[in-house]
Amino acid sequence: MAAGEGAEHIGAGLEDRGWDATRAWVEKGLSEAERIEGVARLRGGWTSEMRRLDICGPGGRRSLVLRSFVKPFYVPHAEGLLTREAAVLRLLSGTDVPAARLVAVDATAQYCDHPSLLMTLLPGTVRLGDEGADRRAELLAHQLLRIHRLPVTAEARPRAYQAWASPERVSPPEGTDQPELWQRAVDVIRCEPPEYRACFLHRDFHPGNVLFADDGDGDGLRISGVVDWVETSWGPADLDVAHCSTALALLHGVSAGMDFADRYVAVGGTLAEDRAAHLYWRLLDALAFAPDAEKVAVPWREVGRADLTPTLLTRRLEGYLQALFARYA
Repeated sequence: MAAGEGAEHIGAGLEDRGWDATRAWVEKGLSEAERIEGVARLRGGWTSEMRRLDICGPGGRRSLVLRSFVKPFYVPHAEGLLTREAAVLRLLSGTDVPAARLVAVDATAQYCDHPSLLMTLLPGTVRLGDEGADRRAELLAHQLLRIHRLPVTAEARPRAYQAWASPERVSPPEGTDQPELWQRAVDVIRCEPPEYRACFLHRDFHPGNVLFADDGDGDGLRISGVVDWVETSWGPADLDVAHCSTALALLHGVSAGMDFADRYVAVGGTLAEDRAAHLYWRLLDALAFAPDAEKVAVPWREVGRADLTPTLLTRRLEGYLQALFARYA
């Protein structure tokens, strides 16, 4: 998350909800002459609370980002998530992927009030509007391919991907007039996963986790940051493409979601040659958003997409499922 993107100024402290220990932990890592000048809560997250910490000192001002797991549901998973993100940020520090640099991590809340990770602030803003969506999708495809092509040693590989949907957990929208569509989709993911060639996955790559900056010359739009590496995995490129495709379909309409795989292939990416295999990965991701994609809609609405109502998202999700079957079945 970038400075000012969904930021809510909350003063110079971290006192709300018991942040004294966390503040002391952050300050211990600063130089003696530095201090926390201000704190802004960053909106747009779901699993964790994000804060921008503005630091001042003799060398000037800088900003850091603090991720803390506060919600009771996610705290038990925080150690694994933050440990993985810390390892990934270390790995990415020597690459051309525009990721934050790790400053410190306390994955078990040994010193902090909550499990926390401190990192550098990336430039740019999240852009979720319909205007310019096609150009941004092109940049997303290029960036995702660069992530997939990262050379990773066997020792540094992240965990194998985990499915976020299963036949038993899929919840069709209440009152849907297309129950047979949902049943058909569930039947597809009831099969064993297809064979695949594995690569490095962001695993949660979508427009809400990408920052854009503009050099101001009309064609100067560029990706300035990719954030949220807690779910990084090892698995099929199709799954990352599927996740971004679903998000684009929900944000901008079915055609935007359907076009992204073509954009990815056009810039040199490789997806499953077997249409049924590709359909499996696309549906495995899309069904995780059922029944109404509210999990992603809440942070998207917080950063300006108030039009993304449950009704609209349900309609787009069902339209996307239909389009997937029409093309790949």
